[in-house]
Amino acid sequence: MSDDLLIYSAAQDYVNSLVPPREAELMEMENYAEANGFPIIGPACGYYCYQLARMIKATSVFELGSGYGYSTAWFARAVRENGGGVVHHTVWEEKLSERARRHLVKLGSAEWVRFHVSEAVEALKKTDGPFDIIFNDIDKEAYPASLPVIKEKLRSGGLLIIDNMLWHGRIFDPNDKTPATLGVKEFTRQIATDSDWIVSLVPMRDGMIVAYKK
Repeated sequence: MSDDLLIYSAAQDYVNSLVPPREAELMEMENYAEANGFPIIGPACGYYCYQLARMIKATSVFELGSGYGYSTAWFARAVRENGGGVVHHTVWEEKLSERARRHLVKLGSAEWVRFHVSEAVEALKKTDGPFDIIFNDIDKEAYPASLPVIKEKLRSGGLLIIDNMLWHGRIFDPNDKTPATLGVKEFTRQIATDSDWIVSLVPMRDGMIVAYKK
């Protein structure tokens, strides 16, 4: 392992160590992800999403791709503490939706969550907005096509949070022409060159873009 990778890994461990103690159920979700190789945003990014949602007093959040509810749990906590609202959880698989519901019930957050078993962008199109926050973690090749729908459904002053924008370092390989890598690169180019957005890429875990819609 190169020195650069060692420094990056140590930095990620340090950032995760700063996350305050969290519920046993949330840590169980983290343990499950590690044991089964299931991709979740992890504690530091989850806490950051919670912080952003609290900062803008979000009461309406739409997740494009929610897995078994780990990111949903952080957003639901923020919405609850902001006085109530709704977080939209979307997945293709009924089993994932059911698992998410079980976790969120145990966390005491299910009443603030609406569950969709659907293709995520189609669910967003069919759901009345605008939203305070849209979180995007769908298949990476689908990222570019999702942006116009997101832009339409997000309120002015709202936040778009999008995961995997460093894409495990693949974006730095000029020979990687896979659809997923090209999708991440194209989405980044589109949003970074659109004057309607204020955009930063936060290099926690696998990289998160946080974009403010003017």
